[in-house]
Amino acid sequence: MKPIYFDSAATTQVRDEVIDSMIEVMKNEYGNASSTHSFGRSSKVLIEQSRKTIARYLNASASEIIFTSGGTEADNLAIQCAVRDLGVKHIITSKIEHHAVLHTVQQLNKAHNVKLSFVQLNKHGEIDYDDLERLLGSESKTLVSLMHVNNEIGNILDVKRVGDLCQSYKALFHCDAVQSIGHFKWDLQDIHIDFLAASAHKFHGPKGVGFSFIRKNTGLKPLIFGGEQERGVRAGTEAVHNIVGLETAFQFAYDNLNHERNYVLGLKTYFIEQLNKTIPEVSYNGLSGDLEKSTYTLVNVCLPISAEKALMLMFQLDLKGIACSKGSACQSGSAKGSHVLAEILETDTLTRPSVRFSFSKYNTKTEIDYLIKVLEEFVSS
Repeated sequence: MKPIYFDSAATTQVRDEVIDSMIEVMKNEYGNASSTHSFGRSSKVLIEQSRKTIARYLNASASEIIFTSGGTEADNLAIQCAVRDLGVKHIITSKIEHHAVLHTVQQLNKAHNVKLSFVQLNKHGEIDYDDLERLLGSESKTLVSLMHVNNEIGNILDVKRVGDLCQSYKALFHCDAVQSIGHFKWDLQDIHIDFLAASAHKFHGPKGVGFSFIRKNTGLKPLIFGGEQERGVRAGTEAVHNIVGLETAFQFAYDNLNHERNYVLGLKTYFIEQLNKTIPEVSYNGLSGDLEKSTYTLVNVCLPISAEKALMLMFQLDLKGIACSKGSACQSGSAKGSHVLAEILETDTLTRPSVRFSFSKYNTKTEIDYLIKVLEEFVSS
């Protein structure tokens, strides 16, 4: 078979329609959006149209959407500037957040003596909401930073509940929604979120572009200085082709959400069913095996093989033309294991191999059949 891609949680295949829209812009809309002549104004119109499109789907104001280079910058913008500009002295997060959040809050703790609290987790990686409320009792100005969908184990946070808790304790709420935007509907008038991060390459858009939602009147100032672009919040000449690509991917994701969600959920359901039949001793990390409590886009499995044999697993899968991941793509090349699994698994389970398979509209059941066959042969060999 041709190589098979089961790593869409790391990045997704770009839609043809997105590529077409970006090529059109690069060919014909090459003006600098800050220029006052017709070429610049034309580019500026495209950016503002993209901003309005995204805001409309999220039920937000266009002025609350700020384009960034991706999710990492969007996370840093919200967290670092909340400390610098809004007087945040206490940050509450979890130990299974993306490193874009964890490394940022750890640096703020180290450099600025910001108090750092980690909400308790159960063995499935679910946060303890009672513990979150206890931590919110702090007298200090507090920021809560919790992701909506965990990128490794697929757990879904009850963002409405967290938002309500933050509102009742007058705390700010930042949500890393990088694995969520484009896959779940959002109503930002209904959910009390102050800051949200998104990245286009997670929903079949281009790499190198994302956006921050920044609730109006929060008082956040720029993280990157140098110009008045992005309403004075993010300096730098806008990559118009990337922004239009983001908008196109965003529109396609939401206009086709129900159909594509049902299709991808069918693939995940089929994979779990076939894997359980073929390798009954398999287990699922976090809530990724629960179709109701986890995202429909990924599953994280723990295979019943020895630690010695596990060393060859990823190599063998790649040799067979199967792309998948041991965890976040940002950790590839690191000798360290998954910090997420290290927090929730027992020591003996951690010695067994865990693999994340993530699906998209471009996958098929035939590909899953091949994957199951390869896994069965490896486990039984």
